[in-house]
Amino acid sequence: MTRESSAVRGFVLFETAIGTCGIAWGTDGIVGVQLPGREGTETRRRLLRRFPDAQEHTPPPRIQRAVDGIVALLQGEASDLTSVELDMARVPPFDRRVYEVARTIPPGSTLTYGEIATRLGERRLAREVGQALGQNPFAIVVPCHRVVAAGGKVGGFSARGGIRTKLRMLAIEGAPAAGLLPLFDEAG
Repeated sequence: MTRESSAVRGFVLFETAIGTCGIAWGTDGIVGVQLPGREGTETRRRLLRRFPDAQEHTPPPRIQRAVDGIVALLQGEASDLTSVELDMARVPPFDRRVYEVARTIPPGSTLTYGEIATRLGERRLAREVGQALGQNPFAIVVPCHRVVAAGGKVGGFSARGGIRTKLRMLAIEGAPAAGLLPLFDEAG
């Protein structure tokens, strides 16, 4: 059973190498990260749809450190986001376990959905791992972009830009999988 999540205290938008991202927080940590929309106003709109009571504020120091880490990571700099506090009170237990494993994947590396399922002791649940990652409210901090399909396929990505965005993030981090497919697909 999960405890009730803290109220969302605020959000901030910030510029990255892939566009305007956003982050929302409460007293127990980050409640959501929003990847870029077509423009900053779309990022704000999506954050407010998820967290309608959030107010735009200057982030407290611990949230600013997370923002700085995300910006650095997306510029190709070394940045460890594993200590960023996440408020997972609203996250189902299985998804939480998936996110904990995903957070262990270092920049420049990837795991498959099946490898995560195996690490969870649930070898047959690769599809469920993919579904959990598709619902990831903490994109980048929980690096779902570092999880790929079996056989060298990139797999899906639910953020704007889909696979192109995933490939771009992997390329920024220097992940070998980024070179397996073209940077831009026809469908995106």
